[in-house]
Parts: sequence; C-alpha cells; structure tokens
Amino acid sequence: MTKQPGSSAAADPDQPVPGTDEAAAESDRPALADDEAAEEFQRPAVAADRRTPTGGPALAPGAPVLALLALGWLTAMLWSTREAISSAAAGITAISLSAFALPGVISAALVAGAAFALFGVDLLARRGSDRVTLRFVAAIGTGLLVGLAAAFAINLTYADNATTNVIAGTTAAAAIIGAAVAGARSAPVVGAVVAAALGTLVFVVAFSRARDPLFDLFGAGDTQESLLNAAKWVSRTESLLAGLVAGLLAFAYLTWARRRAARQEAAAPAPRWPAYLLAGAGPGLLLLLAEVVLRIGGRSLLDLAGALSEADAVAQTSLGTSRVDNAIWVLFVGALTAMIAFGRTLGPAETDDDQEPAETSVGR
Repeated sequence: MTKQPGSSAAADPDQPVPGTDEAAAESDRPALADDEAAEEFQRPAVAADRRTPTGGPALAPGAPVLALLALGWLTAMLWSTREAISSAAAGITAISLSAFALPGVISAALVAGAAFALFGVDLLARRGSDRVTLRFVAAIGTGLLVGLAAAFAINLTYADNATTNVIAGTTAAAAIIGAAVAGARSAPVVGAVVAAALGTLVFVVAFSRARDPLFDLFGAGDTQESLLNAAKWVSRTESLLAGLVAGLLAFAYLTWARRRAARQEAAAPAPRWPAYLLAGAGPGLLLLLAEVVLRIGGRSLLDLAGALSEADAVAQTSLGTSRVDNAIWVLFVGALTAMIAFGRTLGPAETDDDQEPAETSVGR
C-alpha cells in the first residue's frame, strides 16, 4: 500500500519502523556486556595492586637470631684474645699475640655491628618507617652502641696498656662501619651477607684443626721450601672451602627469604641474580674491609709487633698478604657459587614454538 498525501503515514515520515529500536537495543547489549566483563576482569587486578606493598623495604628473616649469634661470636673472639694475651709470659709475647688476634676480633666486630643494625632497621621497617636517611641513622646509632659496649668490655677486662686501647678503638670502629652496611635498603641481601660471613668465620676457625694433617698431605718436610709450599696449598684449600661455604649460605638465606616473602605476599618480587651475586661476594668484601680497618686503626700495633725482630716483621708481612689473598678467594668463589646455585633453580626459557599453540587456541 502506497502512502497518499494527507494520510497518517505521510504526515509522520519520521516514525520508526517497528522492530528497529528493539534490534538496535539488542545490538548494543553485547557491547554493554563486554564493558561489564572488562570491568569485572579489572577488579581483581585493582585489588591485587592494593594488596601489593607500595615500595616498602623487604624484611630480613631471622634478624634477631643473627644478632644473637654474631654477638656470641664477638664475645668468644674477645674472650679467646684476652686469654691468649693474659697467658703470655712476657710483654713482647703479648704484643705479638695481640697483633695476631686483632684481625679475628675486627672481623667479628664488623659482622656483629651489621647484624645488630640489621635487627634495628628491621624493627623500624615493621613500624612503617622506610625512609633511607632514618634507616641509615638508626643503623649507625645501633652500631655505635655495639662498638661502645665492646670497647668498654675490653677496657674493663683486659690489662691496661697501649695494645688494649688499640684493640678497643679498632673494635668500636669496625662495629660502626659494619652497621653502616646494614643501612642499605635491601635487607634480605644484607641478612644473607651477615649469615654467610658469620658461617665463613666459624668455618675458618674450625678448619684450623685440620691444618696439621693437611700439611702432611701436601708434603711438608724438614726443608723450608717444602714447608712454604705446603703452607701455600693449605691456605688455598682453606680459602676455596670458605668461599664455597659463603656462597652456599648466601644462596640458602636468600632462597629462604624469597619463600617466606612469597607466603606472606604472593605478589612480592623475587630477588634477581645481582642480589645473589652480591650476597655471595659479601663475606669476601667484609674480609677486605676488615683488612682496611686493621691497617688503618691497628697500624701502631702492627708496627710494634713487626719491630720486635726481623722474623716478626717477615711474619706480619706474610700474614697480611695471606689475609688479602684469602679475602679475594672468598669473594670470587662465594659469588660464583651463589650464582651457579641460583642458575640451577631457573627453568628453561619460553620459546616462540611454545607460545604458538597458545596463540592458535586463543584465535580459535
């Protein structure tokens, strides 16, 4: 039927055709449904972002235990040094023994200062204070308390002489310098360095019981040349094993910290390979730092011990070179061990061939 002039159909030319609005509404509904689905898909992501830590510092697990163990080790080193000096029959022997024992005391003070400062900044981070300046000031303050306590104990229990003042001063300085290390923002890495360094120091002392059998194993005889060669190989064996211990302990601690953080927060970032590299090399770096503190703060005691005789001068020079070589070995072997251990935990990387079936299924 055609539209005639004057009819109702002709008077309302813009009248919609029946069914057109319903079809347009039906066509718009999928778009609205898609928008609602997109909003629903984004809501979990927003919630996950709200649960994710907003850049706060990671915590070091077991910090109180590390602090107590480090304090116990420092106490043991100070007590053994006091017993060795007190048992000396003459003042000259006491000076030589003090110079011999001072490196161990400085290393223990570095680790104790770092461990207690780590515990302090960990408590600070749990209360929500994550400012770098505040963490560093708290770490230095904690190390200062540890250093002053150690120096007071030395002056109170040791004999009152020049060597006692040198030991007390260098011990306090080492504790403060070690505490400054704990002011770093990456607390798990610092905890791994402290744990690995403490284990390395304990291993070195325990290894001293195996030196005599190793001397015989490496052919130490009656000649001076054979004794020097055997001593060289014993020192290298000790450094190699100490580096292995340092690297394995650093890897174990960081793995424990990563798993604990993942249980508390699924979206917590995992440490990457530079963290394992630094943690494995940390004990060697602390040993080198201890040598620097020794040669600056304990210079007067070393010079006094070296001036006793020509043999003592040669011995002090040889011991200093051996300590530096040992620290370098521990540094590189520890870093390499931690990196190899971390690399074995990595799975194979995804290739393009592995991703093609997933993309094909999505396209279908």
